[in-house]
Amino acid sequence: MQVAVVDYGSGNLRSVVRALEYVGAKEVIVTSDPDALLAAERVVFPGQGAIGSCMAALQQNLLGAALAQVANSCVPMLGICIGLQVLFETSEEDSGVRGLGILQGGVRRFAPDPVHHLKIPHMGWNQARCTVDHPVWHGIRAEAWFYFVHSYFVVPRQSDIVAARTEYGETQFVSAVARDKLFAVQFHPEKSHDDGLRLLRNFLYWSGET
Repeated sequence: MQVAVVDYGSGNLRSVVRALEYVGAKEVIVTSDPDALLAAERVVFPGQGAIGSCMAALQQNLLGAALAQVANSCVPMLGICIGLQVLFETSEEDSGVRGLGILQGGVRRFAPDPVHHLKIPHMGWNQARCTVDHPVWHGIRAEAWFYFVHSYFVVPRQSDIVAARTEYGETQFVSAVARDKLFAVQFHPEKSHDDGLRLLRNFLYWSGET
């Protein structure tokens, strides 16, 4: 099985590659070639940093169109962090940025929380409460702990794609979505120890059926 990890120039992707290899991936390629993404049997789209620079790189390298094609194909795809946020139509980040529009909805910034004095970005361990019975979550506790680093969160227009929710102070946000052969998470499974590795393993062996 060939797993393609999307490289749009965001930095070191080695931790994602190592985690995929650890859970059983035999061939992992890091690529910015749209044709390689379309030829892969699994696609993982991790990301970090600002969504504006991410979208600019995706458009420049013609990766955006390839990702949209993958997301609407029979190839299982996993989005991580920014790889979740860019799937939506718009984001408040960078004074307003248009996303790939694969999923309906937008991305909002956490509001200040004077009661709990919570820091932004939301950084560290938090629970994600699974809201659906999905193969990518099998064998993981319904309220598992994962590692987060983000200042923005997705607000889907359709409730039926919500796969997990998380609370940060007074804000309850969507921390995972699922649609057809697409699964995407706000947290970093590659940094989340046993539960994160189980999620990656489940993704590798997921047929795409729910």
